[in-house]
Amino acid sequence: MLHRFALVTGGTSGIGAGFARALSADTGLLLAARNAEALNTAKTELEAAGRRVEVLATDLTTDAGRNALIQKAETLEIDLLINNAGSGAFGPVLDNSPEAERTTVELNVVATTVLTRALLPGMIERAARDGRRAGLILLSSTAAFQPIPFLGTYCASKSFVLAYGEALATELKRKPVDVLVLCPGATRTAFGKRAGFALNALPGAADPLDVAREGLQALGRRTVHVHGFGTRNMLRPFLWSRHAASDGLGALLAAFDRGQRAGRSGRSGRPPREGA
Repeated sequence: MLHRFALVTGGTSGIGAGFARALSADTGLLLAARNAEALNTAKTELEAAGRRVEVLATDLTTDAGRNALIQKAETLEIDLLINNAGSGAFGPVLDNSPEAERTTVELNVVATTVLTRALLPGMIERAARDGRRAGLILLSSTAAFQPIPFLGTYCASKSFVLAYGEALATELKRKPVDVLVLCPGATRTAFGKRAGFALNALPGAADPLDVAREGLQALGRRTVHVHGFGTRNMLRPFLWSRHAASDGLGALLAAFDRGQRAGRSGRSGRPPREGA
């Protein structure tokens, strides 16, 4: 599916930069990150390749930073949102600084939720109007499937992204939007260095461009995509059970929601009783 304009958070390095390169040359790009110099470098390189690129230097751990990005994304009428920016701290939870733990939650959980909630309604409305499909990609991780000591907050945040994306996909099944939760494993990015451990040194660490390409290929075909054939096969039974539970509960709660809405509508349309 060709999208007109994509927002990529954390779009200057790692998997985010991979998405910027992997997306069709006909798709405009809005890249968001904190480092203005890195953004301008990425903009220059991509524009030299014939791409249309907008950038915004912003801190997505703050309300002001998130609101600035929402406003710019709405102005550009994006139809693909890639929530890629992420953070994590390595070490015992009680040894990590409160600031580092808060940053992980603000970036991985709050920013993902706020941007998605703010931008998705407009994306869906425009897609329905134009007879197209919008797209939402949420970056989770294979760390979402189990607790990992010394990465506790990071794992919990990625578990949130996984559950949030799966629930959204079920809720929006009848809407013109494709939802994908992308779960890479160890990848050759700067994340490990920032988090405080040598992720790049792990055997079999993936290339971020390959991860991005797989994610784009999976969008519209499945809800959760685990990068890496071996890891994907290992987690397949777990994914099946999650999907079955999500679909079953989703159908049950959707029926309950329809009943609640019908009840509220009926009450609001009734004339007041005598003596009321």
